[in-house]
Parts: sequence; structure tokens; C-alpha cells
Amino acid sequence: MEVNPLSVILVKADSKGDRLLFRYPYQIQQNDSVLKTKEQKKNPYSVSTTDDVLQNTPPPSSNINNGELCGFTDEVLSTLFAVKPELTSQKFELKVNDVRFVSHPTQMQPKDESNGSILINVVFALHAQASYSIVKCYYELSKKLGYALRMEEERVAYLTEEMGIMVKTHDEVANLIEQKKSVLNDCEFVMILERSSLAQTLKSIYHDLCTTGLINISINQHVTLSFCFPQKAHQFHRKGTIVEPEAIDKCLKSLKPYHGMLLLVDFADLLDCVPPTGARILLQLVENYNPLKSLQNIASEANISIDMVYQIVGHLVYWAKATIIYPLCETNVYVIAPDASLHIHSHLVDKFSTSFPGMSLFEVISDFSLPTSIGHLTTPLQQPARQGILAQMVLWMLQHHLLMQIHTYVQFMPFSEEAVDGETEEILVSEEDDVNENDSTLSISIPVPHPSQRSYIEERLSNGDSTVSDNINVQPSSSHKSNYSMTNSGSLLSVDEEDDNKSQVSIEDEEIIKGLLSAFPSSDRAAVKKIPAAGNVEDLTLMVKLYQAGYFKGEHHLEEIMYFENLRRSQLLQLLDKFRDILIIYETEDPAVIL
Repeated sequence: MEVNPLSVILVKADSKGDRLLFRYPYQIQQNDSVLKTKEQKKNPYSVSTTDDVLQNTPPPSSNINNGELCGFTDEVLSTLFAVKPELTSQKFELKVNDVRFVSHPTQMQPKDESNGSILINVVFALHAQASYSIVKCYYELSKKLGYALRMEEERVAYLTEEMGIMVKTHDEVANLIEQKKSVLNDCEFVMILERSSLAQTLKSIYHDLCTTGLINISINQHVTLSFCFPQKAHQFHRKGTIVEPEAIDKCLKSLKPYHGMLLLVDFADLLDCVPPTGARILLQLVENYNPLKSLQNIASEANISIDMVYQIVGHLVYWAKATIIYPLCETNVYVIAPDASLHIHSHLVDKFSTSFPGMSLFEVISDFSLPTSIGHLTTPLQQPARQGILAQMVLWMLQHHLLMQIHTYVQFMPFSEEAVDGETEEILVSEEDDVNENDSTLSISIPVPHPSQRSYIEERLSNGDSTVSDNINVQPSSSHKSNYSMTNSGSLLSVDEEDDNKSQVSIEDEEIIKGLLSAFPSSDRAAVKKIPAAGNVEDLTLMVKLYQAGYFKGEHHLEEIMYFENLRRSQLLQLLDKFRDILIIYETEDPAVIL
């Protein structure tokens, strides 16, 4: 993977000159040294041949061998990365063939100021095609390492001591080579690794980057360095999926108090992602954690500000320790995730059976082939234990990204008056043919009806109504009376009765309704006015309130509207049903929970 480093290199520059102190891994360099030793032992009497230069094979342009850096001598690397002071404390990036070197050179003053300043450069060698976000992460890691070393140098001259160990080892090996003893060049790195704690730290960092992508290490047993490569860390839960930091940041910006959190690891595995100073507040949050609670409830019970909860939860999500959900409840609608790892040989099948003995993953998840709520899978006659097991299985499937929750969004979409007039001219027919024409118009005007709308359409079609009144099969609000209502005997009301109905709508209500309708653009006002519920002050007031708040732009799901407007689900659903002719309903994921 391009996220894995090819090598980590430590270079210093001070008053005594520049030098490569340590590099890891060093096996490739050792093989190169063996070849050099063999070349030095060639027969001195052998005749060297000179081939035509034009026929010679060009030197290889790759400096990567089996996922490790090769083809660079220590002297070359030292010259490249012992940069001038002008380049310190900023991003350093160099591309050579198929390798990209990234670092943050750091200059520091040693504890013994008489020795002058020290420039230390922790360099990471990467694949040249590594993405911008990966390069940025390695730069940040080099920067953190440089700052940590500077802190320890100022405190106990740690870097000066470690540099002394490495330089001394290099000199010892150089003397042995000069004495023509059988010592390979890279033995010095083996010896440095045995003697230097800084070298051991760099080795641990390299292996953590290649395995988990999570770094939590103590430098000199004093400074804790915590770092996460989300591109690697999230692979543990979603193999084959690269999660970029920018995508995580975008999701976290969408966090709302009504969201919840679902842990992906055990409690014991959470402490390795925070420094010791943050362990207490994390423990405080975890003690009140429950996937059935919202972040606001957790914050209240843990006595932590909601902003602090956002920071902690965001940190856990970034480190692939948790994911964002909507708190588990019966009305939540789930469906099988499109990228779910479901196949006969999936390791999740056995893992599910271990967690829930006697249960089959395929049998359980088949209930969610179509969008299904938890409430539809339970009945009042079921034992509470059975309902609890179903909730646990849903949480398990969410943890393993097998299910995704879908939410209902609303889009304000009134019929255009111009389009309606045009249709009227084209389909103007006699009263005898009005039924068929009305049916055709309905089926075209709503191409993809929502389930709540579908029943309404079917009722209208099955009744075979021969009028175009909007009151058909719709029960108007209690305060709304149609001017053309039918009596039980089917005859029209008398003129006097019509006047009585009109008088029930006070002039004051008419003025209120007129003012409320002015909230809509003139082009949409007529379509809204035709809705029977628009004659109800209470219904129209709530409709206008939600419209002006921007909830009907397809960007806010029902749960969000309910939370911020303090509405019950039944209230909101009734309103959407009354104004269904001008509202389009569709279902999709919440952008804050797509990881």
C-alpha cells in the first residue's frame, strides 16, 4: 500500500558536520554492501571489457525493492537531508524517481549552548504516487517528532546523548573496516539499534505505521507521542476502503446533539489513542456511554460540555475507535450496506455465530434486504430479552458496516401554474372521459411516490372519481370546511348552509392565512393555497415555520427537524401527509454517519 513508509531516516547537522545517524529498515543496504565486498575481491588479473555505451542497459529508475528503500548510500542521504537553516521549521519534500521524501527539519539549541545549534531531520521515504493527504500526515508526524525531541533536549539533553551513542558506533565500525576486519557496513545500524533508545523508538514507529497506522509511544519515557493514519487505521474495520482525513473532517462538521456514538473496540483499547492527560475525561465519557443515548444526553450525564464531547467523539472516530450513529430506537430504518462484506467465506459469518450462538448472519441480515425499521421486526408479544438480542445484533452489524441507516428527507416541490395550465389545454375533455384523464395525470405527476403517498394515489385511482376536487379521499382539518362538501344523502348543500360554513371562517383567520401564504413566492402561492390544510391556521402556521427555517430543501431529515423544532414524530408525519401534494419525500443516508 502506498500509505506504508519505505524507510525512516534520521539525519543531523551541527558544528561537527552533517551525518546520517540511523535508518530503518537497513536490510537492503546490507545486501548492497555484500555486493560491494564481492566486487572488491575480484581477481586482479581479470581483464575488464568495455562495451559500447549505446548498447549498455540504462540504470534502473526505481529505488524501491520489496517495499523498502534502496539505491541510496548513507552519504547521499546525509547530503540531501542535512538542509540549510533557512529550510528549518517548514515542510521539506523531495521526489527522486519513484520515491518521495517528506520531513519537517527542526533546529534546536543543545543544553550545552557552547556547542552551537543542532539541526535534526526525521525523514520518511514514501511511494512517489502517495496521495496528498498521506504526504501531509507524514509531514505532521515528522513535525511532532521534531518538537518532542526538542522538548527532551531542552529538559535533559536527550538528543545530544543519543546522537553521541550513534556517532560513536559509526566511528567504531569505520575503524574496524579500516583494519580490514570482516565487518559489513550495516552492522553499525544493528549495533545502534541495540544501544540507542531513540533508534528503537524509530523502529517501533516504522512497524506501527506498516501494521495498524496507530502510534502511541513514549519518547525517553517522558513525552507521549500519539498519532493516527486514518487511511491505515480504518482498514482494520473496512478492508479495501481508504478513508481520507478530509472525509472524516467533513462528517464531524455535520455532528449534531441528536447524534449518538457506537464504539468499535473494547473499552480497554481506547486509552492508547489519548495522552495520559486526556485519559480522565475520556473515562468520564465512556462511563456514561450508551448507543441508545444521544451525544447531548451523554454530555449532560457525564457533566461535560457538548463541545468537549464533540472533540472526544471526533478523536475516537478519527482513530477508528468509534463511529457516528443515530441513537438506536424502534423507528430507525436500516438496509444492507452496498459495500457490506457478505459472501460465503466471509470471516464475519463465523464471528457472528460466536457472538450470537445459534444465529445465522445471513438469516438475520436478510430481514434488512429492503429498508426496515426495528419496530417492524418486533411485536408486543415478544419477550424483552428477544428484543434486546435483536438490538444487540443490529449494533453488531452496524459495528461491522453491514447495515446503514436511512433517513427521510423532504423537498418542497409545488406544481408550476404554467405547467398546470398547459396540461389543462392539452387534456381538456368531456365529463364522461374525466376519470381516465385524471388517472393518467396522477401517474405522470408523481413518478416515484413515497409509500405514504402511494396509498393515497391507489385510493384515488380505485375510487374512479370524476371530479378534480382536492378534497377527494382527504379528510380536511377540523377547522377547514369545503364550500362544496357533500351531505350523507349525496346531494349538494343549500346556499344557506354554504353561507353558514363560510361564516365559520372568521375574517381574522382569513387575514392570518393570507399573511402566511405571502411567505411563499408568488409562483408557488397558488399551489399551496389549493391544499385543503392551507385553510387551517394551525397547520399552515407550522408549514410556513418549517418552510422558512429551510427544512424543506432536502438537506434535513425528519429526526433533525423533530429535534430542533421540538416536534413529535406523529405531528410531523401528519403535517407532511396533509401537504403531500407539494412535498417530495425521499430516503438516504445522513452525511455525518457515512464512515
